[in-house]
Amino acid sequence: MKKTAGIVLVALLLALLAGGSAREPQAKSVSGQVTDNAGQPIPNAIVYLKNMKTLAVKTFIAQQDGSYQFHGLSPNVDYDLYAESKGQRSDNKTISQFDSRSNLTIYLKIKK
Repeated sequence: MKKTAGIVLVALLLALLAGGSAREPQAKSVSGQVTDNAGQPIPNAIVYLKNMKTLAVKTFIAQQDGSYQFHGLSPNVDYDLYAESKGQRSDNKTISQFDSRSNLTIYLKIKK
């Protein structure tokens, strides 16, 4: 009886351990603010997010306070992020698949 109980316990532990390692990685999100050199928000700036695997581009029009957000990003893909306003653009930022954080905050500065 003790031997059977021990085997069942070991089987349960192995099942729990296997289940924990097979989980899907959590989707990522990125948010931040678009500002000028003086740190003032730039409303209506267009923020571009490019999936470097598929080359698909998503856009977001910054809010009045310059804020933007993208949700549901694949954790297994690199992304390129930048903002544009009135012919000027920010530097490109890379969101790496190797960054394990699920919620990223990235500030984009447009040089005017």
